Amino acid sequence: MGVLGLLRSLWTEPRPPDPPRRVPRDWALVGVLAVVIVLEGALRTDLQYRPLSMSFALVMLATLLWRRTRPLLSLAVPVVATTAIQVLTGADPAELKSMAFLLILLYALTRWGSGREALAGLVLICGLVVVATVTGRLVAGDIAGAFTVVFAAAALGGTFRYRTKARQRELDQVKLLEREQLARDLHDTVAHHVSAMAIRAQAGIATAAADPDTAAEAAVAALRVIEAEASRTLAEMRAMVLVLRRDGASAPLEMAPNPHLDDLEQLADRPRTGPSVEVAIEGDLDGVPPSVGAAIFRIAQESVTNARRHARHATRIEVSVAAGATSVRLRVTDDGDSTAGRPIAASGYGLLGMTERAGLLGGTCEAGPNPGRGWTVTAVLPRTGAPT
Repeated sequence: MGVLGLLRSLWTEPRPPDPPRRVPRDWALVGVLAVVIVLEGALRTDLQYRPLSMSFALVMLATLLWRRTRPLLSLAVPVVATTAIQVLTGADPAELKSMAFLLILLYALTRWGSGREALAGLVLICGLVVVATVTGRLVAGDIAGAFTVVFAAAALGGTFRYRTKARQRELDQVKLLEREQLARDLHDTVAHHVSAMAIRAQAGIATAAADPDTAAEAAVAALRVIEAEASRTLAEMRAMVLVLRRDGASAPLEMAPNPHLDDLEQLADRPRTGPSVEVAIEGDLDGVPPSVGAAIFRIAQESVTNARRHARHATRIEVSVAAGATSVRLRVTDDGDSTAGRPIAASGYGLLGMTERAGLLGGTCEAGPNPGRGWTVTAVLPRTGAPT
């Protein structure tokens, strides 16, 4: 039952989405192989069908250009043509060693083709090996080696295929977690505004009942507060809906309080070991939405954590926040070694999670080495916090 389930899963496996089309390196590969084919045809003295094998190999090179978008057809054309020529004429058009580029087509089939296409391609290749054995062009002792090479190429393509799928699932999970966290922040903000409206309305009712002479004035003041809070609530709710619409999945929400820009001071410390953290905040922070403040805090927190774990020989980490009229800018930099191999995924989410959170709010987040020493993370979020 397990084998049947595996075969059924392979049979229904779809093609990977968005396969890359022809790129300059594809043309370079064809050009290099064409030179190799010409040189082999000119220099080898043991070729029985020199003109046929050279022309056949050069023509079949074109199939490499369609190996990602038409993987089964690209493999089937040379395999069927080779088999047909061998059966009908007795000649071997694939006697050149450079015809080994068929293995690239086989790799591409299992990497970019559907499950049905991969199975059909393997059947074609096995048929070619059988025909070569029957016609005497492949001795019995080489059959095991031929099948080993064939299945090794197919297994390599399948390995890269499923490795890419696993990586994509991991990235999707990171993005989903950030969306859930941001949706929770927005939900708490909306609840805060609604509570403020309710309290203000209750206060206006109580004031009007206690002093009827000031009822009109109290009602107007209460309505102004309610109108302002309602506008903020609607804006935050639109943001929350946009975030939730990007992925319908859900998970249990955390109950920890939302961080704010004022909480950035908690990141500043001077530990006995490791780099110290200095925080500088400038600009008018009044009116910055809680969702933007929470995003700035979490990006800064993640950046500080990454620097402490991966910035070798760092002595100082600087966190600066500048609030402008239209945007809030965060910059986290350290003075550690600017190594190209410094990991960017620490503390669970890494740069991907920070970039996703900033993007959900209509902002950007970038990270990279400094010209001299150190590493810098820069995030810019719109002051309104409205997703684009």
